[in-house]
Amino acid sequence: MSLREHEGGFSLYKEELQLVGYSYCGGCPGGNIEYVPEEMINNGAEVIHLATGMIVGYPPCPRLFKFKEFIESYYETKVVLGTHPVPMKYLKTHKKLSFWNDKIKNEMEYLFPEDKIMIKYN
Repeated sequence: MSLREHEGGFSLYKEELQLVGYSYCGGCPGGNIEYVPEEMINNGAEVIHLATGMIVGYPPCPRLFKFKEFIESYYETKVVLGTHPVPMKYLKTHKKLSFWNDKIKNEMEYLFPEDKIMIKYN
């Protein structure tokens, strides 16, 4: 839905988007991060998005920024943090947690659109 409606991380694009692949990190410590981007690029990916769940999971992925740096450096491909908007229920919960930092919200404004969109993703 977020890809089709250009919401969240996909709001950064005006052109029509096409999904060419998806995967998961492989679990800690992220074994798929080393290999999956190559397959995505071979399938036509021009940008790789790391899922919103890695940003607002319980807890957020501690390797998120390292994964971004590795993929951009090794594969010379842009990485965007986030896919769909952060669901409102996640934001409300995270604001109560000791590890939440509004720095993420400020750096990734595109994941925190107007409330009605965030509620749609609950």
